[in-house]
Amino acid sequence: MAKVTSRFVCQSCGAETNKWAGKCESCGEWNSVSEEAVTSVAGGGSGRKGRRIALTGLKGEIETPPRLETGIAELDRVTGGGLVPGSALLVGGDPGIGKSTILLQAVASLARKGARTVYISGEESVAQVRLRAERLGIADADVLLGAETNVPDILSTLSDGPAPSVVVVDSIQTLWTPAIESAPGTVSQVRATSEALIRFAKQRSTCLIFVGHVTKDGQIAGPKVIEHMVDTVLYFEGERGHQFRILRAVKNRFGATDEIGVFEMSDGGLREVENPSALFMGERDDPAPGSAVFAGMEGTRPLLVEVQALVAPSALGTPRRAVVGWDSSRLSMVLAVLEAHCGVVMAGHDVYLNVAGGMKVREPAADLAVAAALVSSLTGAALPSNSILFGEISLSGAARPVAHGQARLKEGAKLGFEHAIFAQGGSQAATVPGEMTGRPVSNLADLVAMIAVAAPSKPGTDTDVLRDLMPSSAPDVQLAL
Repeated sequence: MAKVTSRFVCQSCGAETNKWAGKCESCGEWNSVSEEAVTSVAGGGSGRKGRRIALTGLKGEIETPPRLETGIAELDRVTGGGLVPGSALLVGGDPGIGKSTILLQAVASLARKGARTVYISGEESVAQVRLRAERLGIADADVLLGAETNVPDILSTLSDGPAPSVVVVDSIQTLWTPAIESAPGTVSQVRATSEALIRFAKQRSTCLIFVGHVTKDGQIAGPKVIEHMVDTVLYFEGERGHQFRILRAVKNRFGATDEIGVFEMSDGGLREVENPSALFMGERDDPAPGSAVFAGMEGTRPLLVEVQALVAPSALGTPRRAVVGWDSSRLSMVLAVLEAHCGVVMAGHDVYLNVAGGMKVREPAADLAVAAALVSSLTGAALPSNSILFGEISLSGAARPVAHGQARLKEGAKLGFEHAIFAQGGSQAATVPGEMTGRPVSNLADLVAMIAVAAPSKPGTDTDVLRDLMPSSAPDVQLAL
C-alpha cells in the first residue's frame, strides 16, 4: 500500500531535509526550501527480482547514426558537427536573449530538409509561435507545433506515428507530471519530467532539446542534476546593450567543450557572424592610450578581442576597480605584480577595464594584454594599432607562454596585424608568420619598458619612473614596436 509522506527540498541546490528552514544549510540560499509530497511503497519495494543483463567487452561494432546538420554553421560548430540522434541538449540563457528564436530557426531548417521536427511550447500558445515564425520568414517550414505542459500527454503524442528526428521543449521548468505532487518548476517535477522525456529520446533515437531558465547569477535554474542528465549544455550569452549573442558549450559528450558560436540579432532573427574577430575589435585606425588587442582562444577558434583600460587619478580614499568581461580578482593580481616588480603604482588611481563587444574572456592568456592596456593608459602612450598581445603573468613577474600560440599568430596575420608581443618560451617564436614580426618578452618589466619608450616625456610623472626600468636593449624594443 502506498504511503504519502513529505520532505523539504531546496529549490536551488536540491538538498533534502526533514524539516523546514529559512536558509538552506548546503548552498546558503534564503527562502529556497519548500515542502514536497513523496509517495512510497510499504515494505520498501515491490519485491520483484531483477532480470539479468548482458555484459560485453569494449571491442565491438559501433553503429553511429549520422549527425543532423541544422544548416546553421555556428550552431553545428558548437554542438560538434550537428545534432546527435538519441541525445539530450539543454540550452540556457537570460530572458529575451534568443533561445527560442535560434531553436525555431534550427528545426525549420531541418524540416525543410525532410526531417520530422516537433516544437512543444509550455510558455506560448501556438498562435504566438506562428507569429514569431512569420517574423523570421520560416512559416512555410513543416514544423509540428504543440502547446502543452502535461508530460504524459506529450509522450503519448510523440509516440503516435513515426518517431520525430528532433523535439524542442520550451521550457523544462513549465512541465509537470501528475505522478509528483508538487508545483511545476520544483526539483521533483523537473527531475521526473526530464527523466521521462530523455528515456523516450534514447529509445526512439530522437534528439531532444530542452530550454532552461536561468537564475539571477546566470546559472541554469533548478538543481545541477539537470545538467548531469543531459549530454550537452549550451549557454546563450550577451549584453542588453549589444546586438551580438554568443552560444557557448560548457558540456558536450560528442564534441569539444568551451566552443563558441557568434550570432547577431536582427529583425529577421539570429544571423551568423562570419568574422567574429573583426566584431570584437572595433575601429583600429587611430590608436588610443589604454587599448590593446588580445589574441585569445575560444575552444578551437582563435579570436581577437580589444581590451580597453582607463586609469585616472582618484579623489577617494579607496580607488574604484570596475571590470566588465574579465575576472576582477585577476585584475587585482596584475595590479599587484605591476607594483611589486615593475614599480608601477596605481594605488591612487581609479582603474576601469572593459572587453569590447560584450565578450567575456576567461583564459589567463589575457594577462599581458591587460597589463599593456593599463600601463598605456597610465602613461598616455598608445600601443600600435597593428600589434597583438598574449601571454600569462606569474606572481614573480615572469611572462609564461600559453597554448595554441601558432593559431593566435595566424589569426592576427590573417586580419592584417604586423606585430606580435607574446611570452617567450616553447616554439612560438619560430611559428611567427612571415608577414609579421614577433617580439617575445620574458618578464613584465620588458613590456613596461617597451611602452615607456613610446611614452611622451613629462618630468615628474609616472613616465620617468617607467624609463628607469628600461633595459639596455630599449632602442631595439622601440624598433620592434
